[in-house]
Amino acid sequence: MTAVRDRPHHRQAEADLERIGDYITKDDLQRAASFIKERLERCERLAETPNGFSLVRRYEHTGVRRRPCGNYLIFYRVGEDRIEILHILNGA
Repeated sequence: MTAVRDRPHHRQAEADLERIGDYITKDDLQRAASFIKERLERCERLAETPNGFSLVRRYEHTGVRRRPCGNYLIFYRVGEDRIEILHILNGA
């Protein structure tokens, strides 16, 4: 099984989560915290089936995959011994 890195998020993915969390916080602080927790848990679960989600057609050659998570998409790449989370973006 491939492990998600200790620091599973690429800086851009961390910035994506922070931006989304800041936006949700304007309406509901608790929801923002639970939203971020849910997304982090989904990222961790990628280690269970790292190749179980579709390659992004445009970036197939680089191995970028996407995992749906509610209205959001988690973009990641599977390495030999780790999963790198690249972006977390609104897919609606």
